[in-house]
Amino acid sequence: MTGYRGHVEAGSGLERRQITVGGAAVEIAKRSVGPMDNNAYLITDVSSGEALLIDAANDAEALLELVAGVSVVAIHTTHGHYDHWQAVEAVRAATGAPVLLGPGDQEMMEPAADRVVAHGDEIKVGSFAVTLLQTPGHTPGSVCVLLRGDDRPHLFTGDTLFPGGPGNVFGNADAFVQIMESLRTRLFVLPDDTWVYPGHGDDTTLGAERGSLDEWQARGW
Repeated sequence: MTGYRGHVEAGSGLERRQITVGGAAVEIAKRSVGPMDNNAYLITDVSSGEALLIDAANDAEALLELVAGVSVVAIHTTHGHYDHWQAVEAVRAATGAPVLLGPGDQEMMEPAADRVVAHGDEIKVGSFAVTLLQTPGHTPGSVCVLLRGDDRPHLFTGDTLFPGGPGNVFGNADAFVQIMESLRTRLFVLPDDTWVYPGHGDDTTLGAERGSLDEWQARGW
């Protein structure tokens, strides 16, 4: 689908794009919800109608409108911070989809997740699967989602990576070491054309950010 910019208006915006995975049509929808401009993403296998929702962050009504007409196989929560799961209970109740969360963040989320995932786990969505990448630092259980499209990799980073740097570690030096290690060993091993869909704000690519890794390391945030 042409015209996708990776930018949605805070609190209401919606953009869609269509890619192929193994020759099959896959739609990626990006919606901004809530007062913190959280991005929620829906990845849909067009043929089967199966879909993965990433971060039921806020505004259950808007998210239920987004998933209308598809079969949600799972709700992946990128990490346990409150602003990323406020609509989880309502969306889970309406869709019957299990809620997934990374290890170490279980006590941060209420209601509880249905399944704690591990690095390298795959989620089957119709004709394709996404791979989960554990990226601790912003929180202990931060987990990104990798979709290997025919055009390029598509990476959903939650609050691990944004345009301009890693997610906030709130002054914790050990967590900063951890998040930079996650970036270098789990994300920036992917090619430069990898499209990055962050948990807030505009999209970017790994190529646009790669040259700043040493600068981020030196500044310490």
